[in-house]
This record gives sequence, structure tokens and C-alpha cells, in this order.
Amino acid sequence: MNTQLSAKELEAKLQAGNCELIDVREPLEWAGARISGAKLYPLDSLAGEIGSWDKEKEYVVMCKAGPRGSRAAKLMRENGFENVSELDGGITSWQRAGLAVDKDKKAPWPLERQVFFVASLLLLTGLIGSSWVPGLIFLTWFVSAGLLFASVTGFCGMALLLAKAPWNKIDIKCNCSE
Repeated sequence: MNTQLSAKELEAKLQAGNCELIDVREPLEWAGARISGAKLYPLDSLAGEIGSWDKEKEYVVMCKAGPRGSRAAKLMRENGFENVSELDGGITSWQRAGLAVDKDKKAPWPLERQVFFVASLLLLTGLIGSSWVPGLIFLTWFVSAGLLFASVTGFCGMALLLAKAPWNKIDIKCNCSE
């Protein structure tokens, strides 16, 4: 079975107990919002985990918006799982449908929001500070160029740095056997 499920279709399957929901996002994302009953297996660890799973069971994979879920479903199908579906639009579509999510009370902001916040602070610092220290205007140019580069290439150095920040070190045990 190779299907995309809407959030409402997944909700019905979960209520009926007809599937196992596999979340392939990272622990930081999991802390911020997750579907009750989902099991966390970050995409990078999935290949090492599925070998012991029941291939007759029905699985639904999900991520934030869909691409990682599609890669996870493809990986599972390549390894002999025939009963794999994907949550179309990931947890984003689940939340847009107004369905409930669990979240950690002390979960940090999503990484994208942290990037927006830090970039805004740096831009304002460069703009306002350049009134007193003219050279600070280069901070504005540097951050603007970095944001443009990130939007064109999909690579954001600031996000990589922020992901390593101490407040983003989430100690969530995934369901992995490690």
C-alpha cells in the first residue's frame, strides 16, 4: 500500500488502533509538538531500526511537512514493508486541521523561529548601532547576504550553530534501540 493520508484519515486510523505512527523528525521538533501515541525514530536512525519490525503491521510515517516522511516510507518499502502510508503534509497538516498535539512545557522555540529572532536582532543591531559606530552597517550586509544564501541554497549556517546551542540540547529518548 502506497498512500498519503489526510490528517482526518490518520486520526480515524489511530482511534481505531489500526496502525503504528512513526515520527521521523528530530528530538527538538518532537519536543515542540507531537501526535499522541507516535513513536520517535529520527530519519537518520530509521534504517538501523526497521530490521526487527513486523512487516505485516500497518505503519504511517510522518515528519514536519512531508519530505522526510516520504524518504522514510520509501526506505521501509525498499526493505519489504508493504503496508506503509504517509501523513500528507506532516504534523503541519495535523495542526492546521485543528487536531491535538502533545508538547513539552519547556520545549525551545522551533529552530526556524530562533533563526528569525537572531537574524532580526543582528540586523537591528547593525542598523541602529551604525548611528554610533558606522562600521556596524556591515553586520546588516553580512546577515542579509547570509539570509539570501540560505534561501537560495537551503543551507543555513546560523541554524546549524543554533542547533548546537545548549538550550536546544533535548534529552528525549527516541524509541531507538541504541
